[in-house]
Amino acid sequence: MLRSMTIQWRFLLLALCGLWLAGCGSENAKKEDDGTLRIAVIPKGTTHEFWRSIHAGAVKAEKELNAEGKKIEVIWKGPLKEDDRDQQISLVQTFTTSGVDGIVLAPLDAQALVSPVEIAQSAGIPVVIIDSGLNTDKYVSFVATDNLKGGQMAGEYLASQLNNEGKVILLRYAVGSASTEKRENGFLTALEKSPNIQLISSDQYAGPTRETAYQNSQNLLNRFGQEVNAIFCVNENSTIGMTKALREIGRAGGEVKMIGFDAGSQSIKDMESGDVQGLVVQDPVRMGYEGVKTIVAHIEGKQVEKRIDTGVVMITPENLNDEESQRLLNPPIDEYLGE
Repeated sequence: MLRSMTIQWRFLLLALCGLWLAGCGSENAKKEDDGTLRIAVIPKGTTHEFWRSIHAGAVKAEKELNAEGKKIEVIWKGPLKEDDRDQQISLVQTFTTSGVDGIVLAPLDAQALVSPVEIAQSAGIPVVIIDSGLNTDKYVSFVATDNLKGGQMAGEYLASQLNNEGKVILLRYAVGSASTEKRENGFLTALEKSPNIQLISSDQYAGPTRETAYQNSQNLLNRFGQEVNAIFCVNENSTIGMTKALREIGRAGGEVKMIGFDAGSQSIKDMESGDVQGLVVQDPVRMGYEGVKTIVAHIEGKQVEKRIDTGVVMITPENLNDEESQRLLNPPIDEYLGE
């Protein structure tokens, strides 16, 4: 018992020391620089088009604010893999200790990132949460899609494509991802209105990459590929992986209704070819843009909204070429990232 209490006190002392150092680091950084506000933007990953679009939005905000005469530096740094919670936690801790002026974070895990965010806030470093929720209210603002609504839109559209009757697969993303869990819940809620739709699989996960999504899609289709009538996938990777797997068994092209979430260039091509019937699309450029603008406004002492909804739309072959659809499907990544 005594040894257990000693260990607990040791951990508490280390935590308090870390908090004190983080506060000192923040103060020193602000004293030594030229007044530039350094904003760390930490996504879930850095390679997929969705995150590159968020990066473009953050840079857009940086450029606009600097054009207004402010001094803003966006520091973009995320995990190499979208399932690396430990690396993302380490990044938040590192930026807290180094004393950036603010953090914009897309949490990989709704619970695992709570403590790092609360420590940052306690150290005087405000945090804006983007994309995916966190199981605490100790942050400045939450800037994100209404993912529950997006999932409901997917479920309603899928049901209409099936005339409210058929067998359906839901391919989930990953345990602990608040944004995709809300999409999944919204989708399931929408299907409850169609009692003649049978959900034949809803407990499988795509995983963090296109490769894992493709492999898990193959496994699902090995079991249900000849009986399924429609599939909903909750993010870019799972949509692309499942569409590829459907093509390989000869059931793409509308034979199985394919509804996805997010719109990378491959998914757009798949819709144009007739392999995807619907995409629920967010506005990641706006998400990155509003995240940076909101944290800067807060640092400047302005009042900001606790929740900012960045919008969601259903894109289908019928509205694919509309102006709003094209704006969302072709974000200005090159303009802001110089790629």
